[in-house]
Amino acid sequence: MTIENQIRAFAGGVVLMSLGLAHFYSLYWLWLTAFVGLNLLQSAFTGFCPLELMLKKIKRSAK
Repeated sequence: MTIENQIRAFAGGVVLMSLGLAHFYSLYWLWLTAFVGLNLLQSAFTGFCPLELMLKKIKRSAK
């Protein structure tokens, strides 16, 4: 799986998890959804993605 696909899968999982938590526990969990969305938006314009940096470091350390 490419790093780009890993980022998309992680972001999608966090969004779904936060929606579930918002539904069952507290609407404040929607702030996590907003954070993920804003991070995806800024990375589209700047090319900077913190998760990509972390995944690359993990990949290097696993070798």
